[in-house]
Amino acid sequence: MQHFNEVRNIFCNALSINDRKDSLTENSVLFGNIPELDSMTLVNVITALEENFDIIINDDEISAEIFETLASLTCFVDDKLAE
Repeated sequence: MQHFNEVRNIFCNALSINDRKDSLTENSVLFGNIPELDSMTLVNVITALEENFDIIINDDEISAEIFETLASLTCFVDDKLAE
């Protein structure tokens, strides 16, 4: 997971939860565990990832599994960057 710290920073910035950034690990569960993460803020996270990593995330690529943990989100970003 080459980009974990970057993904964590972007995620926390998009949700305005920088005060909790240090408590989030690779295994931190996202949906259902972080109240700020809902369908509306999910769009902010996706947009921020696209802008920061210069990638395009298609609607059909988005799934609950990707946003299960910070590790799964980071792996998704790593895979997109490898394309």
